[in-house]
This record gives sequence, C-alpha cells and structure tokens, in this order.
Amino acid sequence: MNLSKRDFLQVMAAASVAGMGLGRYAEADAATAEQGLYDLPRFGQVSFLHMTDCHAQLKPIYFREPNVNLGIAGMQGNTPHVVGEKLLKSIGVRAGTAQAHAYTYIDFERAARRYGKVGGFAHLSTLVKRMKASRPGALLLDGGDTWQGSATSLWTNAQDMVDACKLLGVDVMTGHWEFTYGMERVKEILEKDFKGKLDFVAQNVKTNDFGDQVFSPYVIREINGVKCAIIGQAFPYTPIANPRYMVADWAFGIQDENMQAMVDEARGKGAKVVVVISHNGMDVDLKMASRVRGIDAIMGGHTHDGVPVPVLVQNAGGKTIVTNAGSNGKFLGVLDFELKDGRVSDFRYKLMPIFSNMLKADPEMDALINKIRAPYESKLSEKLAITDGLLYRRGNFNGSWDQLLVDALMDVQGADIAFSPGFRWGTSLLPGDVITRELMMDQVATTYSYATVTQMSGAMIKTVLEDVCDNLFNPDPYYQQGGDMVRVGGLTYACEPGAGMGRRIQDMRLNGKPIEAGKNYRVAGWAPVAEEAASMPGTRMVWDVVEQWLKSKGRITPRKINTPRLIGVSGNPGIAL
Repeated sequence: MNLSKRDFLQVMAAASVAGMGLGRYAEADAATAEQGLYDLPRFGQVSFLHMTDCHAQLKPIYFREPNVNLGIAGMQGNTPHVVGEKLLKSIGVRAGTAQAHAYTYIDFERAARRYGKVGGFAHLSTLVKRMKASRPGALLLDGGDTWQGSATSLWTNAQDMVDACKLLGVDVMTGHWEFTYGMERVKEILEKDFKGKLDFVAQNVKTNDFGDQVFSPYVIREINGVKCAIIGQAFPYTPIANPRYMVADWAFGIQDENMQAMVDEARGKGAKVVVVISHNGMDVDLKMASRVRGIDAIMGGHTHDGVPVPVLVQNAGGKTIVTNAGSNGKFLGVLDFELKDGRVSDFRYKLMPIFSNMLKADPEMDALINKIRAPYESKLSEKLAITDGLLYRRGNFNGSWDQLLVDALMDVQGADIAFSPGFRWGTSLLPGDVITRELMMDQVATTYSYATVTQMSGAMIKTVLEDVCDNLFNPDPYYQQGGDMVRVGGLTYACEPGAGMGRRIQDMRLNGKPIEAGKNYRVAGWAPVAEEAASMPGTRMVWDVVEQWLKSKGRITPRKINTPRLIGVSGNPGIAL
C-alpha cells in the first residue's frame, strides 16, 4: 500500500477523533447514547469490521486494562507498550471520559461503576448490524480466541460460541485457543457448522507429514466491486504454548516466505485490497509488516492490546497498517479504505468501545444467549464467596485474580510455591461482588486445567522463570512465544527485563531465605502442557481446588499482589506501578 504523505497526518487525525467526548453521554438512556457515540460516517468503498480475543464472553463484563505492558529494546515507548496517562496523552483522550476508561486501568473501580460493563454479544451485535448497514458489503473478521474462556464454552465443547458467531455474522476467522479442543473437533465445526457460511483461514498451519495446508490460506471476497483478499495467520506457537498432543498432526510457525507467496498469489488473482487477520501478537505483527510487502493492513490479536491509533509500518512495497482490537468483546475495530486507480489511496480507522449500557441489546442475539445459558444457569450463578478487593488479571506480572489462584493452590495442596500461567483472559470483579462459579470459571476454563503438585529443585525453578521471561522479553519479537510472565505465589524474586537470556531472574527467596539450587521445593501449578498430567494419581481439576478454597473462606480479603522487584525499567512508559 502506497499512501500519500498525508498518511501520518491521518494517524494524527485518528488520535484526535479517539478523544471524542463520550463523557456527555454517560448518563444518557441507551437510545440517546447509541445515537451519539456510535455514529461513524462511511468512508471509501471497502470496509472491514474486526473483533478478537473475546474469550467466549457472551454477557457484558468488567475488564481492567494493564498498568504494566513493558516494551524492551526497540519496542520501548512504542505502541502498544504505553499505559495509563502516557497512553491517553499520546492518543489525545481526556482523562475521566468513558474512552479513557476503556483504554486504561486508571481509577478502574470508580470508572467501572460510572460507565458500567463492557462487551456482551447482544450489544456487540447491535453495533455490527449498524456498521454493516452503513457500510454495504463490509466483512466482519474474527481474530480468534473466541471459543475458549468461559464455563459454557467448555461445557458445550465450544458450540455456544460457534452458534453465537454464526448469528453475529462473522465472515472470516483464524484461531489459537480454538485448537485446544483438538483437531477432530475443529474439523467437525468447520465441516458441520461453518461450511458455506464462515471461512476459517490460516496460511501458517500445515500437515507434519507432507506440508499440506490444513486450512484455506486465504479467501477472496468482493466488496462493492473490489476484490479483497483476507489471509489468515493463526497463532504460530500453538504447539509450544498449549499441549502439543491437541494438534499432533499439524505444524505451525510464522512463515514469512509463505505469507509473501500468498500475498503475491492473491494479488495475481486480482485482489486490490489485501488484509491479514492475525493472531501473532502486535510486536510480531509489526515485524511481519516490515518484512512482507503488499499487505494493506494486519488486523491483529493475541496480546489483547486495545490500540486506538493504528501503526504505519514501512516495507519494500510501501506501508502497512497494523491494528489490534483488544479483548473480551470490549471493542469493534472499523477500517475503511478508499481506492483510486485500482489501489488503496487513503483509509480511516476507529476502535469503538462496546459500552453495554450505551448500546441496546440486539433481541435476536439476546434470545440465543438466554437459550444457550438456560440449562446451566443454576450452576453458573452459585455463590462461592464475596470479594472485598478488586480482582483482575491483565499485565506482564501478577494480578489480584492470579494471586487468588496461587494462594488457593498453596493453601489447599500444601505447597511452598505456586505457579499460575501468564494467561491474559479472565474477567474483573469489583469490591463487594459475589464470586459465582461462572466468574471463577472465567479464570480457569481450559480443556487441560489439571492441578499439579511436583517436587522442583531451586535450579529448575530458576530455569522455568528464565524461560518464560525470555518468551516475554526477548528483544526479537519472533522469539516471543505468547503469554505474560508466569504468576508466582510464595516465592519472591527480582526481574531485569532488559538483561540477556538466563540473567533476568535474580534474588529468588522463600520466606526471606535464598532459594537453594540443589534443594527440592513443593510446587503447585495448573494447566500443564504435558499429556501425562491427566492420568497422574489424585489429579484434580483446578476449579475444584479453587472452589474448595473460596467456599472455605466465604469472604475474600484484598490480595497482596506478589509483584517481582523490577530492575532497569525506570522511566519506561509501559509501566505505572
């Protein structure tokens, strides 16, 4: 894509638009708010709507954005590694507005009580219908992590989300957590539910034996007479970040060369617009955009970054737009292209927050959600405890929900130390909220949530922490394998994100005493990637362990979050502790 010199001015314009005054609609009724907040004039001939990482959240929720999203080396200070007030300043959004609440963690509890919950498929559906009506032919793209993250998605084997996405009108999607239902279930859904209705694309998933494409690498759709190619990029490290046995016959990877070949092939078939729907994570997307020519936009996911202003990346063929549309159903991205002389000449982009009390629920979707949930309502709504503190999970290090999980694992299983995966999904709760089984399951619902207790040497503990830390803070985005830092209970440590491999984890202590490399410690954890964990004697599911702990407490005091002592991050705009 070769845009004129006004392309960077366009980004600046987008920043100012991002700051439109939502606050004046905060107290309005839903109809008035919808009219004022979600009017977006049509631009150009081709439009794409983008959602990603909803993690099976069909109902409106609270979701706190991170106060730690560190950028290291060349990414320091660059999108998406800017948080809080510095983020608001960079995009021209006024503090205290609803949009400031959507994009940042600032004053989260008070803002959440003022502006209400976000997301919900019934409210999202209303906005999707509105955008499609104003943009004939617009396609809805789903970046994946859609079928996992809730009790009902787990209990229905993803059927709840499959049905909801069909009704929502998703046109094209790619995947990540979808694959944790196993190869046969994925193929069954594509053949039984999606065939002829929804395209699942992934250029970077091939068979292990002959290297054949498992899914269509791309699809070409015509929008208002313009041929548009949508290429899929599934999460490249699925067999590493998740159990290998679930995708035993498939090979993943970034595969830049194949991506370039697919772009060229689609262009050769007459595509005038090429968009990649990606689950790489934004840092990886930015690097890919610099290496592969001919992509007009990468609409990304995986890292849950709500990025209101797109990044323009220079490459050998021109410039590529890179966006990311947050998570948990909080946002809908709208990308409009204008074409002249058969090529993209300009664009407009808007990341629209979904405020559930400012968008009326779509009746048809609302009815489907109620039908899906009806058989499970009593189980979902059972009260387990009440929280006196804010519970959230999101950020490079421990959140209060993560702290609750490791506290429960240590207490119930008699462990010295506990590890909890660096998952980014999971809803937030306000002080005074009831912790229902549904809200607890929002934190732990995977197809391999086995609770474990193992003996680990001090040397092995350091190796584990160093390995995960390198996955997060490696200066080369292509070596970042997804997720945030493993959450740790019991053990305290220091972390120097900018140090070299094997030197980031320092000063590990248990009860104030240094961890001994040759000594064994009892370590609890959950969601192991090893297949044998399911058959180990006495294996329990993590939700049973946590539920036991919650019921025994009744009332959960505010958690003291075990954040590591950070070294060398002073002045980094990706941290606000």
